[in-house]
Amino acid sequence: MSKLQFKKAFTQQEPIPDSAKQRVMALLDSGRLHRYNTVGPEVSDAALLEQQFAQYQGRKYCLACTSGGYGLHIALRAMGLEAGDAVLTNAYTLAPVPGAIHAAGGVPVLVEIDDHYHLDLADLEAQAKSSQAKILLLSLMRGHIPNMDRLMALCSDLGIQVLEDCAHTMGGSWRVVKSGNFGTVAAFSLQTYKHLNTGEGGLVVTDDAEIAARLIMHSGSYMLYQRHGASPPVEVFEKIRLTSANMSGRMDNIRAAIAVAQLPLLDHNCQRWNQRYQILSQAINAIEGLHIPARHADESYVGSSLQFRASGLSIHQIPDFVAACANQGVELKWFGEAQPNAFTSRYDSWHYIDPMPHLPHTLKALEKTLDLRVPLTFDHDDCRLIGAVIKQVMLDVIGN
Repeated sequence: MSKLQFKKAFTQQEPIPDSAKQRVMALLDSGRLHRYNTVGPEVSDAALLEQQFAQYQGRKYCLACTSGGYGLHIALRAMGLEAGDAVLTNAYTLAPVPGAIHAAGGVPVLVEIDDHYHLDLADLEAQAKSSQAKILLLSLMRGHIPNMDRLMALCSDLGIQVLEDCAHTMGGSWRVVKSGNFGTVAAFSLQTYKHLNTGEGGLVVTDDAEIAARLIMHSGSYMLYQRHGASPPVEVFEKIRLTSANMSGRMDNIRAAIAVAQLPLLDHNCQRWNQRYQILSQAINAIEGLHIPARHADESYVGSSLQFRASGLSIHQIPDFVAACANQGVELKWFGEAQPNAFTSRYDSWHYIDPMPHLPHTLKALEKTLDLRVPLTFDHDDCRLIGAVIKQVMLDVIGN
């Protein structure tokens, strides 16, 4: 049988909407790219994005900044983190998450995950008590939303503030509550592979007026904080403006304009991702030796990526499986790989964490976990072909 071949790029995004192109050209013609370069009552594109995303998300305050990771960093500071404080976070995440804790002066305390890629709540409780941490940076890694009712109840009992990392869950929800509306603060990414694509960029939301004011000051507002689109009253800034360091991470108007044009498309695009995810998940779950952990009925996820386990392969066979898929055009990432590769890294490669814990449940959950990006440039037939390629490769590898 001839080998199937998939020929589209897994890194190809959809074109930016024409309305964004027109607005960006107007901004370039004006030369007024900085968010505070406004005249009189004008509202900058960055301020408009803050207004519109706060309204979409259903939160009082929103800050547009340079990246999701930067947003996590200044959120930790705004929530009261001091140098040397412990911060709980998932052992299964991407490097910017512990990096944000490190940048803010905190000490990452890694928490085990379960077989469904969620925080292990028993280990969360144990680590919270042993570390005395008062902040959980909850990474909703690859869009996997845990039982937020149980998690928030536990954090409330332990006196822990929650900072949600929603880089992969924009547009998702737990029951009827949007992801990003559970914690004291939530941060979203607008990096090119996320649900709004501005190349780089971040949005931070909260309902806490003083935290919002600190976020704005930390982002580099100088004394121009009244030019923000979803900010607290001026009197809140009067209390904190001289004690909140400027850490210069503003969003510019070009990226904001690109995001504003995409925001009305977000919910529809989430449906489109989930259609592709369903086709892929059905195909992969039908392949002997591969399976996708079941998701909770109350989780409304966004299927912009898919994770599955190659339980029918040995650890030694997985590199050959990944390489063979790549040779037939299907790009997979292996979260069990010992060495960092592109965006993917395992927790024990972050050597600045000291002491480095041994987390056997996390290692076991990840050792055969493979990751598949699901771009909207793939149509339904593309997803079926990807499933067929993976099946063909699996049969070849097992046969050999």
